[in-house]
Amino acid sequence: MALKIIDHGSKEYSQMLQLRKDILRKPLGLDFDPEELEKEKDEILIGAFEEEKMLGCCMLIKYDTKTIRLRQMAVLNNLQGKGIGRALMQFAENIARDLGFRRITMHARKSAIGFYEKLGYSVTGEEFIEVTIPHFNMEKSL
Repeated sequence: MALKIIDHGSKEYSQMLQLRKDILRKPLGLDFDPEELEKEKDEILIGAFEEEKMLGCCMLIKYDTKTIRLRQMAVLNNLQGKGIGRALMQFAENIARDLGFRRITMHARKSAIGFYEKLGYSVTGEEFIEVTIPHFNMEKSL
């Protein structure tokens, strides 16, 4: 498996959009807002690949000088639990550290809290609704 930063607008980015749509949006009856996608030009887009096929993805958004935010973490349904998400997270954390960030935050789906806790993340607030489902703020010091 290869982990890499991908370019906005590339063939890999198209795969990323499809994966995120299939895993994160379609099950909720949602789609992407074109304005939301336009902002992704400035974000760090990360993909996990087996040859040309995207297995998983996530992105990092600079929040402030010390904090970066993880968004849109997705792994193909039939490959969840096989270490792809863990590898993506470690890769994202290393990129964040290399860029000088000291903390990663995220809005984690309630169903994914256990996954992130195993990686050292902590819940930092009350439950809230985002994209129609329960989420929690989580963070980790780098």
